Amino acid sequence: VSKWTPLCVASPPERNSASLNPHCSPARVNFRTALAAFRPQFRLFSRNSASRCRLRASSSAESGIFLPHLVASMEDVEETYIMVKPDGIQRGLVGEIISRFEKKGFKLIGLKMFQCPKELAEEHYKDLSAKSFFPNLIEYITSGPVVCMAWEGVGVVASARKLIGKTDPLQAEPGTIRGGLAVQTGRNIVHGSDSPENGKREI
Repeated sequence: VSKWTPLCVASPPERNSASLNPHCSPARVNFRTALAAFRPQFRLFSRNSASRCRLRASSSAESGIFLPHLVASMEDVEETYIMVKPDGIQRGLVGEIISRFEKKGFKLIGLKMFQCPKELAEEHYKDLSAKSFFPNLIEYITSGPVVCMAWEGVGVVASARKLIGKTDPLQAEPGTIRGGLAVQTGRNIVHGSDSPENGKREI
């Protein structure tokens, strides 16, 4: 950048802003006033389900801003369960995974690191109990600590699945977590809920 343009702010009434800064003009927006209009939007993702589904009429009236698409989208806020598996922790990938979800715009609402007992692992993967790889899967999940996370956002379940990538890292798209960071199906770093219902159950 060869030249910085000074930021214009409202000057006190007794001063002439144009004389102090040639880049400013009376037509410029008062930034404090503009930002104040967005204050009612700061808590859109409150844990209170009622506040997540509506914006208070009084706030909308005060700000003079109406975003019908945003109000409608609040009805689609979901929660999903994401688990970083033992190999992800061993390789120091927890921060990388969290960063990818945050950059997507989702909100981390819960996190816990613990050693998963065998009974809990078997319950978690009970739908795979008939598979030949089930014993190896349980041994893998219980081989070290896991990081369990709850994420919240509009369409977070489907988006999380896309961020994670296919089960087999070799078939996962480049740029996904598994496609970019994993090699083997049996060591694919992370688990994500496959439906909103399972997300609630797993959380």
